[in-house]
Amino acid sequence: MANERRVLVVAGSDCSGGAGLEADQKVIAAYGCYAMTATTALTIQDTKGVYGVHEVPSDFVRRQIDTCINDIGVDVVKTGML
Repeated sequence: MANERRVLVVAGSDCSGGAGLEADQKVIAAYGCYAMTATTALTIQDTKGVYGVHEVPSDFVRRQIDTCINDIGVDVVKTGML
């Protein structure tokens, strides 16, 4: 991790892996960077649609962000579903 760019993704989670945090992590890894996440929502979705969204409380999201910044550090922040 010493030479990797540190990317914090603040977005929703897609249980099918085709979008959201899961897709972002794949791209970040492909570019040789270190991915961290702050989850804003959990979704029930597949390739055909979104069937449900559970929002994560904003104070919990803030704590996730602060923890990543204070421990690992962040070079780039990428946002998605806010």
